[in-house]
Amino acid sequence: MCGRFAVTTDPALLAEKIQAIDETTAQKDTGPNYNVAPTTVISTVVKRHTEPDDESTRRLRSMRWGLIPPWVKSAQDGSPESKGPLLINARAEKVTSSPAFRSSAKNKRCLVPMDGWYEWRPNGDAKGRKAPKTPFFMYGADGEPLYMAGLWSTWRPKDAPKDAPPLLSCTIITTDAAGPLTEIHDRMPLTISRNDWDRWLDPDAPIDEGLLRGHGDLDRIEVREVSRLVNSVRNNGPELIEPVEQQPEQATLL
Repeated sequence: MCGRFAVTTDPALLAEKIQAIDETTAQKDTGPNYNVAPTTVISTVVKRHTEPDDESTRRLRSMRWGLIPPWVKSAQDGSPESKGPLLINARAEKVTSSPAFRSSAKNKRCLVPMDGWYEWRPNGDAKGRKAPKTPFFMYGADGEPLYMAGLWSTWRPKDAPKDAPPLLSCTIITTDAAGPLTEIHDRMPLTISRNDWDRWLDPDAPIDEGLLRGHGDLDRIEVREVSRLVNSVRNNGPELIEPVEQQPEQATLL
């Protein structure tokens, strides 16, 4: 799965780098985030039309991490009801059949750029939910961001005006882990390589089942053990992604 990740590239620079229109809003000027947690507003890449008949173009948009399907009911305060699990991940095997994801899978597919993601491996024969685990950081060995397959959705309160901006939200698709990543966890985010970005994002084409079964940029990914400082979302700094042997001895866990 993917429950925590790091992203340090400024949205405007990222948009320029991948030739996308920067439509991000809430994330501007927030700076690098080394400990992105669920419900955080993140940058995603989509392809959309400006007019119905024009060519779709890449856009960078701010979205809440944790998909909210359009049919979710409104709470009394106008926010989406929080019943059920937080949909931060979607299994690749179920995105076209699950009621929560199948509508988005048709034409609301996105990419979630990140420096890398964190995963925790149980220590030895330790058992139980509270058994100590060792955190690892999976990242692009070439220093470039990884682009994870995702789905997105729009949500509006029941009685919201038609011109009210919708709440945009997204989920990250996961697949079976492969290669050395299987030693850390049995699942991993589904990476999409640069040559396949537009195939994945195309709003006018059905989902490419082949991409759902692939491992995109697996050959770019390396793994390193990192500090348990990442266990707390209150910690947020470059020391979270440094190799554990380089952590200062005086660092304390929160």
